[in-house]
Amino acid sequence: MSSRKPKSAEPTSEDLGLRLLESVRQMKAGRIARVTHVELNEVVQARQSTGLSQAEFASALSISKRTLQEWEQGRRTPSGAAQALIRIARKHPKVVREALR
Repeated sequence: MSSRKPKSAEPTSEDLGLRLLESVRQMKAGRIARVTHVELNEVVQARQSTGLSQAEFASALSISKRTLQEWEQGRRTPSGAAQALIRIARKHPKVVREALR
């Protein structure tokens, strides 16, 4: 018979502690294990190009901040007219900033 313990589905707290220590050692040594790249959707890109906060950008588009958040997080899609405004905001961010004056 084998003296090896069966592998459990969940790691023990000791296993997690050892993994955490190894991660800290790697970070201190400058070794990065994983790099995550996030692709920003068109709505986020448009807002960021204007330099406006979510509240300011939502106000400029005459929508609620919550609606903007839904669009930015991909849970909802802007209507055709809103998509046109977003394209304009991406290409001409000054126009959107001026709309708040």
